[in-house]
This record gives sequence, structure tokens and C-alpha cells, in this order.
Amino acid sequence: QVELVESGGGSVQPGGSLRLSCIVSGNINSVNCLGWFRQAPGKEREGVAALYTGSGRTFYAEFLKGRFTIAQDNARNTVNLYLNSLEPEDTAMYYCAAVVNARPVRMKALQGLGVWPPQPDFGVWGQGTQVTVSS
Repeated sequence: QVELVESGGGSVQPGGSLRLSCIVSGNINSVNCLGWFRQAPGKEREGVAALYTGSGRTFYAEFLKGRFTIAQDNARNTVNLYLNSLEPEDTAMYYCAAVVNARPVRMKALQGLGVWPPQPDFGVWGQGTQVTVSS
């Protein structure tokens, strides 16, 4: 069993930065991919970034335009999301999620296609942390 706990959300002005953290506990070796998603009021949940734990390969949503960075801190069993140049449109609840016990051949195939796992593959979710960007 894997558990995820997010932290680091808050209120910032446009152009500001935040670091979101997700602590991974439990059967860490079963985690194949860690991702960050967000959901704004009235909108569907969307993927932000993902990291394959085995290869360290990362993927980002195109709309981010390079403003966010996902990074894994193995010593602390944590995956961080660095948010820079924040815009009001980034206001949302941010969730950490994990793909666990996936077939290695599937993970390898997805990486070979240059994509991250689809949202339904993420079976473990954290409780979320709120990010608000306003002046």
C-alpha cells in the first residue's frame, strides 16, 4: 500500500513561485510513476507533470511553457513540483498521484512513445494542496 501526502500550497502574487512536496510512504518499490495534477473550480482535472521512478524521465503539460519542474528526492521519498512565474490561471487544487504495480512492459512502452501514463492509470492519490495566484 502506498500513501501520498502533499504540502506547500499557498497564496502568491502573479510572477511568484512555490514548491509543492509530496511525501511517498508505504510500499515505495511498487511505485512506477509519480505525477502532479490540478483541478480548478468548474474545470476538469488535468495533468501537470509526471516522473517515471525507474528511469527518472519527466514529462510536462505543454501549456506550462517550461514554468514548472518536477523532481524526485530519493533520500526523503519525496517528489517536488517547483512552480515558477505563476499566473492567476494556475490557481487550482494540486494533487500528487502514483501509478503502482504496473507491468514493466507497459511502462517501457509508454516511455518509448514519449508519453506519461493516462490519468486512469494513477490509482493512488493524495488529498491535495491549494495554490492561489492573485494580486
